[in-house]
Amino acid sequence: PAFFRHVGECGRRMMERMETSPKDYRHVVFHQPNGKFPQRMGKTMGFTEEQMRYGLVTPYLGNTYSGAALLGLANVLDHADPGDRILVVGYGSGAGSDAFDLTVTDRIHQFDRQGPRIQ
Repeated sequence: PAFFRHVGECGRRMMERMETSPKDYRHVVFHQPNGKFPQRMGKTMGFTEEQMRYGLVTPYLGNTYSGAALLGLANVLDHADPGDRILVVGYGSGAGSDAFDLTVTDRIHQFDRQGPRIQ
């Protein structure tokens, strides 16, 4: 599927541009049309299961389509600490991918979530 070509290339280009490698990230989130594609993508790119743990929400929510990567990011942020680096790679069917390299700041502790968490 085109997913692997687009997501893989986009993620690699982001890491190249940021001069990083998988070991530099605490968390990674991929678009997730199902539970297997993002796990396979992560392993192919050199990420560990621990790095993918909180970003993978499809097993709990099902395929949320365009919201999948952002819901994964929301779950990661619920578990993140200041200084954690996060790679997010989205995918639009037939339209390509976008990637974001984020670093959690101390301000994460200013947010008091009252609602339920994903996981």
